[in-house]
Amino acid sequence: MRSTDYYLPAAALTIAFAAKLPSLRHNWRDPLVRCVCFLVFTAAICFFFAAPPTITAVNRITGVPNFSGPLVYVIMGSFSCACLVLVVNWRGGPEDRVRRSSRTWLALYAVVITALPVLFALGDAPEERLRDLDTYYATTPYIREMIITYLGAHLVSAVVTTSMCLRWARAVTGWLRAGLIVLVAGFGLNLAFAVTKLSAVVARWTGRDWDHLSTTVAPPIVALGGFVVTCGFLLPLVGPRLGALAGGWTTYLRLGRLWKLLNSTRGGTDTAFHSAIPWWADADMRLTVRETGIHDALLRLHPRLDDGVRRRALDAAPAAARPETANAVAVAAMIRHAAEAPEPGGDPAPEPRGDHDGAGADALAEFLGPGRRRLLLLSKVLTSSAVNAALSVAPEPPARPESRSAS
Repeated sequence: MRSTDYYLPAAALTIAFAAKLPSLRHNWRDPLVRCVCFLVFTAAICFFFAAPPTITAVNRITGVPNFSGPLVYVIMGSFSCACLVLVVNWRGGPEDRVRRSSRTWLALYAVVITALPVLFALGDAPEERLRDLDTYYATTPYIREMIITYLGAHLVSAVVTTSMCLRWARAVTGWLRAGLIVLVAGFGLNLAFAVTKLSAVVARWTGRDWDHLSTTVAPPIVALGGFVVTCGFLLPLVGPRLGALAGGWTTYLRLGRLWKLLNSTRGGTDTAFHSAIPWWADADMRLTVRETGIHDALLRLHPRLDDGVRRRALDAAPAAARPETANAVAVAAMIRHAAEAPEPGGDPAPEPRGDHDGAGADALAEFLGPGRRRLLLLSKVLTSSAVNAALSVAPEPPARPESRSAS
């Protein structure tokens, strides 16, 4: 792997950790928040310290050949422990059981993390190995035990967390289920890494040379696995926000058809009001402005709404049409008929006559109801063939009388 294959994920995870710091500051008593932040942090520094240039620099600074080996193993052990504790707290349950399980895993991995540097100090690894420390010292006393200890801890974490997430994913839905599925994939990669490394080490014990499994196959697997696991934990946290953001923009665009029609008519929205929105405004602000402008334009259009057009369009609707859809087509035909009618001469607001008696405005208000679901439906059918057909059966608005020349 190239150095950038380590440093780019480290940079991305550092940014994610920085983004979570405000949440940690405001909810530092929450064990779930602490676990998420610690996991992202350990993943970031694990990528950083596992990069060959960093390994060389650390060995040179400390003056101890292969000092980076136990350092990276300790960080990986911390990451494995964070995964277990986070899943335990994330899944929840009786508080005593959650606390007991968390403390058990913390105690076990504290022993593992403490044993790693002790075993390294007891062993003898004088020759610096940047990429093949595991296999090169696979038969060296104490160094061998250190390698097996960290791989065993990693293997246990991967198996337990994969099993827990699989069982949990069957019982939940939505973003949480998506995050668990991603976690299963990430923990599966971690499991593959541990098995690959162990295979190469065991091969050394039997006199075989499978070093390529440790030096070529395993590193990209664990790199991808760590990144996927972190994304899996973050997905249920950021997913709802991303979904709300996407939903806001989608709704904003879906209302565009109705906005365009009303904005291009005499009774339309205030263009200056819309253009006053700053370019950096988010979807919620833009959606609020657009929705408010549409309601204002519909309110100004009330005197021109002809309920007769709506009734004739409703009568012409196919028998197989759903009642809500048929009503939406009828109301849309009434709005288009009012918006596209030629302006009456002279008076800015003509007196209602005939079907312009307020019944159309009442029908519009009754159809829209609370929320914006009906407004979206109205915008959807506004230019549909059903509305065009409905308008074709409605009589054209009366033509303006021509002025007579003085005789």
